[in-house]
Amino acid sequence: MSKTLTKPEWEDLGGGIKRRITADGEKLMQVEVHFQPGAEGYEHSHPHEQTSYVVTGGGTYKILDEAYEIRKGDMILVPGGLRHGFLAMQGEETLLLDSFSPPREDFRKA
Repeated sequence: MSKTLTKPEWEDLGGGIKRRITADGEKLMQVEVHFQPGAEGYEHSHPHEQTSYVVTGGGTYKILDEAYEIRKGDMILVPGGLRHGFLAMQGEETLLLDSFSPPREDFRKA
């Protein structure tokens, strides 16, 4: 059974980044990630396929050795298992809407 959160709480990740799960289903999870200007989501990898949609702001998304400048309205796909990270632009807050398939069990436990 899937569930939808109507007013999820923000989780402070430190370094000017916070997130909240906005939809949590059996095969898909959506998460809002808020970045203060210049905040950095350090490079990492996970087995989940991920999309990141830029709601506001923008920055540099790095996948392996490639860097992509993304802005409001852009979306990027990260295949499972690839190292990636994000550096928010200076001067403006950024909000990403990330989708994960399958859902992130580690986020549910946090």
